[in-house]
Amino acid sequence: MFMNKFIGQTYGIMRIITGFLILWHGSQKLFSFPPPGQDIPAFVMTIAGPIELFGGILIAVGLWTRYVAFLASGLMAFAYWIAHGTQAFLPIVNQGELAVLYCFVFLYISANGGGIWSIDAVIASRGGAQTQSPDGRI
Repeated sequence: MFMNKFIGQTYGIMRIITGFLILWHGSQKLFSFPPPGQDIPAFVMTIAGPIELFGGILIAVGLWTRYVAFLASGLMAFAYWIAHGTQAFLPIVNQGELAVLYCFVFLYISANGGGIWSIDAVIASRGGAQTQSPDGRI
C-alpha cells in the first residue's frame, strides 16, 4: 500500500497531536484556559487536570510514553463511566465519543511506545534498550 513507508511518521504525528490535544483539557481544568464551558467538579480538576496536562506534554514529546499513555487511557475510561456512561449506554447518545476515542488511542500508544520523534527513541538509541519491547519497538 502506498502509505506503508510512512507508518512510523504517521504514528509519530498521531502521538504528538493526541498529546497536544489532551494537554489543553488539563490546562482548562488547572488554569481555566481556555475557559471551560461548564462547571468542573473539584475532584476532577485535582486528579484529571494534572494527568491530562503533564501526561499530554509527556506523550507529545514521547517521554515514558508507554506508562503515561496507559495511565491516560485508564483516566479516559474512568471519565467515560463517571460523566457519560451513567447517562445512556451508547456513546453517540451520552456524548462520550471523545472519551472513548481518547481511551483507545492512548491504549494503542501505550502498546506501541514513543516511536520515532520521541525522547524514548533517543534514550533507546543511546543504550537504554530496556525501553524497547521484544519486537524492537520503542
